[in-house]
Amino acid sequence: MESLSRVSTIAYPALCAGSALALFLLISTWLRPTIEDRVPLPPGPQPLPLVGNLFALDRARPWLTYTEWGKRYGELVTVRLFGKVYIIVNSAKVAKALIDRHSAVYSDRPVIATSKLFGMDFNTAHLRYGDRWRAHRKMFHQVFRAEAVTTYHSLQTQKAHQLVRDLLDSPENFIRHLGSMSTSVIMAIVYGYEMSPQNDPFVEGISKLVGMTSSALTPEKAIILGAIPLLQRLPAWFPGAGFKRSATQCRKLAPEVITAPFDLVKERMASWTASQSMVSDLLEQIDQKDRVAQEQVIKDCATSAFLAGADSTQATLLTFVMAMVLHPEAQTRAQAEIDAVVGKDRLPDFSDRPSLPYVDAVLRETQRWGALVPLAVPHVAISDVVYEGYLIPKGAAVITNLWAMAKDNNVYSDPAQFNPERHITRDGRLSETFTDVSWGFGRRVCPGRYLADASVWIAIASILATLNIGKATGKAGYEIEITPEFSAGLAMYVHTNSIFLSPLFRD
Repeated sequence: MESLSRVSTIAYPALCAGSALALFLLISTWLRPTIEDRVPLPPGPQPLPLVGNLFALDRARPWLTYTEWGKRYGELVTVRLFGKVYIIVNSAKVAKALIDRHSAVYSDRPVIATSKLFGMDFNTAHLRYGDRWRAHRKMFHQVFRAEAVTTYHSLQTQKAHQLVRDLLDSPENFIRHLGSMSTSVIMAIVYGYEMSPQNDPFVEGISKLVGMTSSALTPEKAIILGAIPLLQRLPAWFPGAGFKRSATQCRKLAPEVITAPFDLVKERMASWTASQSMVSDLLEQIDQKDRVAQEQVIKDCATSAFLAGADSTQATLLTFVMAMVLHPEAQTRAQAEIDAVVGKDRLPDFSDRPSLPYVDAVLRETQRWGALVPLAVPHVAISDVVYEGYLIPKGAAVITNLWAMAKDNNVYSDPAQFNPERHITRDGRLSETFTDVSWGFGRRVCPGRYLADASVWIAIASILATLNIGKATGKAGYEIEITPEFSAGLAMYVHTNSIFLSPLFRD
């Protein structure tokens, strides 16, 4: 008992001292200023409790709200939604300073609740930064790097010439023809597959998948579903839960879309009838020890390439057509340049591109004016960064507002106006200062940008060399006026009922 009493006499004061030390450290931690206490977040609108700035946001066209907030608060804006911090970047200069120069910090993606819900979590653009994304990126670099895409120029030229023939045969179906050209290029390159002119089973499946996901995978909708998980558990029949029906259909369709064209390539390779393609080239290099896993990566990459390539190319070409109808003076100048450089006895090819700066200027202005992808997929900061006295906190989603960058008054005079001349220097050369923000920034920049750029350029050059695009004439003989209108989603699309195409043989 005496020894026990002695132990207690020693232990009790030690325990008290330890508790006091623990309490002191805990209080010190509470009182110690964090970096957020010392460095402010970028300014932004005052949030409401819980929901943050949700009700102040145009959820159909959030980029417009972000742009207005940018005018009020600056190039960096803090937005809060359901307790999460979002940093909106409204300036290309700031995006390059943050994401290009510190790409390792901003290479991650947020967890996008709708991606998994719709069965689209295989998509390269949505992958978290890690080994799986690196495997995708390695394959894309091999196939779509700048030096590699020149091997596809012959095929892209062939498809552009087919587009011209289709437009001459049935100009009233120009929207379908532009879509067919966009889809056929990417199907041929990715799968070595020549699609049917109409009702192609592979293309119909992918088009259906794009239609179901284009309005569902926006960051703002993902934020709401992620913040309120209960919404994901609602039955499809519940009022307002219609997205669950689309999600169920999409999850069933996605595996078919991913697997069917891939299996066709394997079958053709086995019978020695496969055309060269991205998939066949990658399958020939596969490591047999890890075949199943590598095949899955190839399938995911191939489908990701198609989803990104066909959609963006068609949207760009539709915007080009509308721009030429609304601005015939730009069309006339581009045609005059082609006539002077190429002549009228042949169509332009890629060797002519350096000598056709105004045609390139038309392409640049189409991408800038349309701002076809208004918001990039969000980045996530993996560590705290201080920029110009403001904190970009670890874990914050960083959204680049490509719409605001394309319409920046500080960079472009009268940005609402379609004006290819803004990209031409005084001595008639193509300006070297243009930043094409539509491809994104940092390590998550679009890997297929060189391929998409080439497909759009050869299509535009071929159309300008052979056709006049103008307003259609009504039954009473008057021209039908049009108004540029765009639909909202992951990509902007020209409203099909607002464009009229009247192509004619060139003189």
